[in-house]
Amino acid sequence: MSRKSFIGCMIVLSFLSLEARAADVAKSSEKVRKFDFTYQITLKNLPGNAQRVRVWIPVASSDANQTVVLKEARGPAHLRATRVPQFGDRLMYAEILHPKSPTAEFTLAYEITRKEYSKGNFQSLMKYNGADPLPKDIAFYLLPNHLVPVDGKIKTLADENTRGVQGPVEKAHALYDFVFHALRYDKSGTGWGRGDALWACDAKHGNCTDFHSLFISLARAEQIPARFDIGFPLPDGTHKGMVPGYHCWAEFWVEGAGWVPVDISEAWQTPAKHDYFFGTIDANRVQFSTGRDLTLVPKQDGPPLNYLVYPYVEVDGKPFDQMERKFSFHDRAAGPSGSVPRPRSNSSQ
Repeated sequence: MSRKSFIGCMIVLSFLSLEARAADVAKSSEKVRKFDFTYQITLKNLPGNAQRVRVWIPVASSDANQTVVLKEARGPAHLRATRVPQFGDRLMYAEILHPKSPTAEFTLAYEITRKEYSKGNFQSLMKYNGADPLPKDIAFYLLPNHLVPVDGKIKTLADENTRGVQGPVEKAHALYDFVFHALRYDKSGTGWGRGDALWACDAKHGNCTDFHSLFISLARAEQIPARFDIGFPLPDGTHKGMVPGYHCWAEFWVEGAGWVPVDISEAWQTPAKHDYFFGTIDANRVQFSTGRDLTLVPKQDGPPLNYLVYPYVEVDGKPFDQMERKFSFHDRAAGPSGSVPRPRSNSSQ
C-alpha cells in the first residue's frame, strides 16, 4: 500500500486582542495552548465489488485565532488539497479505485497553537443599531439553512425575547440568555446532535450543535448575521489523551467589532462562566470548519452536508459510514492554568 505525504506550511497571523473583561477573563484557564493533534480514520468493510471510494477529510487551517501546521497527511491513495468555496473550509480529497483491501486508513498530524478569542469589552457597541448596509459576504449569514429556519415559530420566539431591546449586541445577549435558560445539556433519547433548531426548541435539550443552531436561527430572525463553527475540544487540565468527539460554537456579526463568539453549551455546563462565554471562547479547542449545508469540492453525489467535522465517504455514489475514528492530542507546552482540571463533555459521543 503506497503512502503519500502532504506537508503544510505554517501561516503565522497576527492576533489583535481587544480590551478584556478582566474579572471574567482572569478566571479562564489557558489563554494560549500549543499541542499536537492527530486525526485518524479507518474505513472498514469496504465492499469487495466497490468500483470507486471517495473520501473528503476536513482540514484545520490557520486564522486569527489559531496557527496550524499540517505536518503529515497520509493514506492509501493520493490526498489532494481542496476547499469549500462558500466558507473557505479546507479539505483533503482522495479516491480509491477498485480497492484491494476492505480497510483503508488515513492519518493527519498537526502542530497547533490556539489562542483565547475575545472581543473583550464592547459596551460602546451595545447601542449600535445596525443601520449600515451589510457586506454581501456577511449578509449571506442571514439566510436560513435546511435545519436552521428564520421564520414561523422561530421568528415569533425571537421577537418575544428581544422586545424592547435595542441594537444587535443587546439582542444577541437576550437570545443567548433565552437559549441558556430554555435548553438543558442532555443527550438522552434520539434527535439531538443534528442541529435542528425547531427540534431543539420543542425538545428543550440537546448537545452543543442544538444549542447553537437554535441561537443562530433566532439571531438571523432578528437580522443579526450568525454562523456555525465546529472543531474539537481539549480537556482543561489534561495534557494528553483521546478526544471522544466534536465541539461547536457560534458567532454573530456586529459592525465595528466583527464576529463575536458565543459558547452557550459550555456556559450551561459551567454557569460561573455564563458572562465569559458571551464574547469570549477559551483556547481549549481547535476549529476545523464553518457553515452548514455544505457542497464539497469535488462535489459529492449525495445531498449537501449538514456540517463537516468527521470525514465524509461515498462508495460508488452512496454515503458510507463504516469507519473507526480516533482523535488524540498532546500538549507541547503547558500554559498557565487557574482552573481545576475538568474533562469537557460537549463531545458528540
